[in-house]
Amino acid sequence: MHDADLAQEQDYVAGLYTRLDELRAEKRFQLAQVRRSGAVGTMQNVSERDAFAALYEDRLAQLDAVDDRLVFGRLDLDSGEAQYIGRIGLSTEDLQRLMIDWRAPEAGHFYQATAFDRQGVRRRRHLILQGRDVKAIEDDVLDSELLLDQEALQGEGALLAALNSRRTGRMSDIVGTIQSEQDRIIRSPMSGALVVQGGPGTGKTAVALHRAAYLLYSHRERLKTAGVLLVGPSSSFMRYIERVLPSLGETGVVMASVGRLMPGITAIPEAESDVAAIKGRLSMAKVVANAVANRQRIPAATRYLEVDGRKLLLTPRQVRRALDRARNTGKPHNEARLTFIKIMLRELTEQMTELVEENNLGNNADRSYLAEDVRSARDVRTVLNLCWMPMTPEKLISELFSKPAILDACAPGLTAVERDALRRPVDAPWTESDVPLLDEAAELLGELDPLAGRAMAQQENDRARDLANAKQTLVNMEAAGVDVLVSAEELMDGNQERETRLTAAERATTDRTWAFGHIVVDEAQELSPMQWRLLVRRCPLKSFTIVGDIAQTSSIAGANSWQSALSPLFGDRWQLEELTVNYRTPAQIAEAAVRMANAAGLVVSAPKAVREGKWFPEVDRVPVGGVIDRLLDVVPHELEALDGGLLAVIADGDLLPEATAALRSVYGKRIGNGAGSYEQDIVVISPRDAKGLEFDGVVILEPGDMLSQKHGRVGDLYVAMTRATQKLHLIASGPVPAGIEP
Repeated sequence: MHDADLAQEQDYVAGLYTRLDELRAEKRFQLAQVRRSGAVGTMQNVSERDAFAALYEDRLAQLDAVDDRLVFGRLDLDSGEAQYIGRIGLSTEDLQRLMIDWRAPEAGHFYQATAFDRQGVRRRRHLILQGRDVKAIEDDVLDSELLLDQEALQGEGALLAALNSRRTGRMSDIVGTIQSEQDRIIRSPMSGALVVQGGPGTGKTAVALHRAAYLLYSHRERLKTAGVLLVGPSSSFMRYIERVLPSLGETGVVMASVGRLMPGITAIPEAESDVAAIKGRLSMAKVVANAVANRQRIPAATRYLEVDGRKLLLTPRQVRRALDRARNTGKPHNEARLTFIKIMLRELTEQMTELVEENNLGNNADRSYLAEDVRSARDVRTVLNLCWMPMTPEKLISELFSKPAILDACAPGLTAVERDALRRPVDAPWTESDVPLLDEAAELLGELDPLAGRAMAQQENDRARDLANAKQTLVNMEAAGVDVLVSAEELMDGNQERETRLTAAERATTDRTWAFGHIVVDEAQELSPMQWRLLVRRCPLKSFTIVGDIAQTSSIAGANSWQSALSPLFGDRWQLEELTVNYRTPAQIAEAAVRMANAAGLVVSAPKAVREGKWFPEVDRVPVGGVIDRLLDVVPHELEALDGGLLAVIADGDLLPEATAALRSVYGKRIGNGAGSYEQDIVVISPRDAKGLEFDGVVILEPGDMLSQKHGRVGDLYVAMTRATQKLHLIASGPVPAGIEP
């Protein structure tokens, strides 16, 4: 019976792949035809050609991305119908449904049905594919009558099979094994902010990614044009998860670490935790505002300005009056400056005109040239710039931290010690905690280019014209028999910048003022108040999915509670959901991590582990200076035990480069270090970069050094210990933190 079932499923799966290949061939043929037609004819014809090309290219990208494990489930219903669940929906040419998209409402039964609430489902079947071949079947029988037929039950459990599989260095989707608790959160309404709290291994990141794919499917009209932003803790993490969303049928999500949220800036981590904490305070918004106001100055005394041999008078009262009128416009600094300059030039030109006419009584000659003389005079340009200096965000923040007098004037609320900590050279690299300050400055300064507003108005006119063309194109496409699945707005955005094939969401990465439709934030407990302020500015509707674990906060600028982190900006427009099951970490390792945290006086969430591991955590005590030698002894045994699994060596401080060099001297290119290195056999990584990742085996060097105040309230040790999915080994020359060993 098992072989017969397997053969039956293989036949059906082969048919699904045949249909997938047919659709690919069809879209390639249609795309080739469109490209051969060339950019000829009227503007409307060209627009329609590009629209067809955009549709075919986007559909091809989706069809290519879902090839691996195209189908993963089947529902046997009370009605006798069998429904197959997969990464996308598939139908025959005559619209007979072959497979349901996992995000469709009826596919929810695959994740939500239980023996106590069957929802019309008799049996849930998991299909385990390798390539295009069905290798195994896992059955969950929900109707007790089926249990009378022993041959109706196949397999030993898809979830445990997935949990025990080897890690590849890249995150895999869990679309075939989503649990009911997770599915309920994934399908939650989009409005407001949803906070998903969960301990290590509960699948927070997987839930966040699948929720992003689900929302794009369910709210495509809104989110396709506005885009979805996914924010992670580091570039290492973003590389780790980058393949998940395409495998779920979505390719339009912008993924960025916190240091990449300011266009044109690639920031590095802040080296000093106390500096990060200061910059992360909400009060820094006032410091930045003071720095902007500091560039609007009133001279202490009357100034004499030379223009074409004549002396013009500039009084503090004149400047104050012009400053007030410019500020009252409510425009940002650089845009309001234009008003200030116009007022001052007009008043100085009037002075110049009076001086010229005093010596030329009765002469009615044209004096319009005097305005240009005043505007171009060196003294005038210099003094007006000193009174109201045009600024870029980079220049403003750089001078704020590099010039003690400016910082002292703009940050009176900081102590002298705190101001000293913030000071740095003018050419210092930008850090992740600088990015919210740069964004705040950009918001207050506005565009430096005085023509930017005019250009924006022109863009709006062009957009209105393109939208009208897109609406007419859709009418023509429907008349041609094309099944149109996009709105006019989506089609218009898809036609923009066709040469670079940028989606609306991707274009958002170059536009600081872009308003995203939804933002997903992972490891959100690490964000400072200023970083939250930046993110809320990116999504004025405050539609967020926020995932993290307050107990794992390692940044001293991070959150002590969700209430304190979110209430200042979200008010009561957020709700909390909690994941309670640890799917990743074996019970022995999870319990050791919790004991260690509790012994350190810390309260951490302890979700129930779903499985026991083969190994208890192992602790090696070595003499001072013997950690690296012991590491070289241990690694071969760890690799042998993992039998091809991925091993991480987690170290901090000077031990990190020492361990990397020592292991490379033995294993060469098998050693990976830093972002993007997770496809090697052995990865050497810091505890902060390991956050959110998982490995088959973990070796931790000097665990006692990771349990300190500079590593956060819980300490990086808790994070490092819970990265292991199979085996954990600790090497210490100093004291071993209490609780690790029973």
